[in-house]
Amino acid sequence: METKEQNRAVEQQEESMDWKRSIPAQIFLNYFFSLHYLIREAADAFQLNKLPYFRHFEAVLTENDKSAIRQHLLNAWNTEYALRATAQLGHDDYLRNALHWTFPQAYYSVFESLQAFLRLHGVRRAQPEQLQWEAGHLIAGGAYPKAVSFYAGGHPLRPYLHGLSYGHYRPSLQLADMRTEAEAQVGQFLRTTRKAKAQGVRQQVQSNPAKALRSPRTGKVLERFTDEHWRQLSWRLGYTNIFSFLLRLRISANHREITRFVEADIDFKLFQQSLQYLVSYLNFVHEAYVAKALGLEAYREFVQSLPAYLQESFVEGRLEQQIVPLLQKKEKGEEKAA
Repeated sequence: METKEQNRAVEQQEESMDWKRSIPAQIFLNYFFSLHYLIREAADAFQLNKLPYFRHFEAVLTENDKSAIRQHLLNAWNTEYALRATAQLGHDDYLRNALHWTFPQAYYSVFESLQAFLRLHGVRRAQPEQLQWEAGHLIAGGAYPKAVSFYAGGHPLRPYLHGLSYGHYRPSLQLADMRTEAEAQVGQFLRTTRKAKAQGVRQQVQSNPAKALRSPRTGKVLERFTDEHWRQLSWRLGYTNIFSFLLRLRISANHREITRFVEADIDFKLFQQSLQYLVSYLNFVHEAYVAKALGLEAYREFVQSLPAYLQESFVEGRLEQQIVPLLQKKEKGEEKAA
């Protein structure tokens, strides 16, 4: 009897240790599930025609612009195709180890479609941090649906949160089952990410003699920062936004952190589903803008020219089920107004 109780105690202790080791990965899953939750629960998440920015959007594109946009979308779709193929295999152990490539796939797919979207605005940047910076200003300018239009700005250590009424709440370690918890999870990520980014920028700036902030009294490079010094760095951060989550995937995939995720005891299938949903949604938003800029018929011709494995897939599905209704509503509205 005593031996059974001792064995049970050992098992409970091991389970407790496994859970503690899994906490960082569980928190990471919570972040992406919360994004999934906020988008899924938003009634107007797919109704871009409710956005004044979308309704009035136009772009003047050269043939080079159009060619670059098509290539970025092709890259995005090929990578999303690979991400979806991984999910279809579905075995938990496989999905666990697949994080080594699904993390960068999710990041790469979205940032390729983001580059297509930014090209519509004349932005031809390629560095991930620059793309995230540019996207932040478009988010603040109303280009994205409310479901993903949240961001952190201002003081790096005490930022304000836009679009998250409950973003400053303390989150739990559980998956979000209501909006307050989902916003708290997202808010925590934005705050901690902005702080970490600011510390990295500070180190970079202060190690450059030409850019370093110095004491006005001694002229020496500052070692301690006041609130005012932190504010002087804030413009370099832009807005910390939804694309910061994707950048974190890229960082995690290239870091030993990924090993902790693989070894954790979490729901890997749910993690995969959340990643895929987020990728699909953001790519839809960017594709809708491209279709509007190119014209629906020209965009449809582009999709019809794709290889069969892409043409008869989620690409055509998003076009016909989500993008066409958006643009046709606009066209009918213009005819009525005329």
